Amino acid sequence: QVQLVESGGGLVQPGGSLRLSCAASGRIFSINSMAWYRQAPGKQRELVAIILNGGGTNYADSVKGRFTISGDNAKNTVYLQMNSLKPEDTAVYYCNARIECSGYGCTGYYWGQGTQVTVSS
Repeated sequence: QVQLVESGGGLVQPGGSLRLSCAASGRIFSINSMAWYRQAPGKQRELVAIILNGGGTNYADSVKGRFTISGDNAKNTVYLQMNSLKPEDTAVYYCNARIECSGYGCTGYYWGQGTQVTVSS
C-alpha cells in the first residue's frame, strides 16, 4: 500500500517560518496531486494549498503570499514553506495525495498522520 509521512511541525513565534515535508512511499505509479490541509480546534478541516502533477498550484486566500507549496517528483515529496506565520495559522496540518498505485483498490486519496503547528509568543 501507500504511506504519507509528514515532518517539520513545531512551535514558532508570530512572524516566523516553518517548512513542512510530506513523503509518499509504496508501490506508486504516479501522483496526480498533493495538498496540505489544516484543522484548528473546533473547526473543520480546510484546504491550505494544492499542487497538481503538471505543476499548477492553488492556495487558500488566507495564506496567499505567505505560504508556498512545491514538489520533488523524484522523491515523491511535497513541501509547504510557511512564512510570516500568524497565531491563526495554528492547527494540525495534514498531507493529502491522490495516488495511482499497484494492487486492487490501491489507487485513491491518502492522508498523512498530521503534524502540529503552533504559532505563539
